[in-house]
Amino acid sequence: MIAFAGNSLLCRAALRDTDIDAATFTSVRLVAGALTLWLIVVLRGGRQPLASGSWGSALALFGYAAAFSFAYGGLSAAMGALLLFGAVQATMIGIGIWRGNRPGVKQWGGFMVAFAGLIGLLLPGLSAPPVGSALLMITAGMAWGVYSLRAKGAGEPTAVTTGNFIRAVPLALVLSLVMLTRAQVDAPGLIYAVASGAVTSGMGYAIWYMALPLLQATSAATVQLSVPVIAAIGGVLILGEPLTVRLVVAGVAILGGIAIVIRAGQQKTA
Repeated sequence: MIAFAGNSLLCRAALRDTDIDAATFTSVRLVAGALTLWLIVVLRGGRQPLASGSWGSALALFGYAAAFSFAYGGLSAAMGALLLFGAVQATMIGIGIWRGNRPGVKQWGGFMVAFAGLIGLLLPGLSAPPVGSALLMITAGMAWGVYSLRAKGAGEPTAVTTGNFIRAVPLALVLSLVMLTRAQVDAPGLIYAVASGAVTSGMGYAIWYMALPLLQATSAATVQLSVPVIAAIGGVLILGEPLTVRLVVAGVAILGGIAIVIRAGQQKTA
């Protein structure tokens, strides 16, 4: 979870403190992630990565990575992580409902608490996030939710993720080509992007998939809710970002509501 929170910190730092643009950050991140994951698969004696994954999942991965980068042009690390992981869980739960999983009373209560937190977070005010950036991060979360659901049962997770990263690279390069007139990069920005792709994305996902079989489904879903908290702490201590009352209250409501939904759903199927 520290690695996942690190993605928010690295992207925010790069777009706030260096000259790299969002499209270039996305491309470098995906290239570095693809190379790192490919190396991990090869060293583990796995099959050719392109034999795994799919273009549909790669499109969802690219959509997440691109929207994530552009959103952090206007969001703090904590705000972005909260919107991202709230949208991820909401998307996965919402698709489950669409597929026929009917929520109980506790789950509907959790939905209402989380939704109230989101509305409170986005209401106009001095500490409200820019609407465009917030919508981009919610879009990134929806894309990652779709990607996560598509990955279930798709094969060996690390190999599948590698194949999807490799397929997402040309999509990112097309984006960079389209945004070429606005492209800019410097050494610090490039380092942040490589670190985001190689360490907090590539190695982070590999470690997560190693730990995942050791966790129960509810524990795995709930522990991900710690990411915005870690990002908030990192944002304050490392990036010097303010921790507003609005963010704290909304964060407790959003993450608490989602936790209620997850726990209630597990009890329902037990």
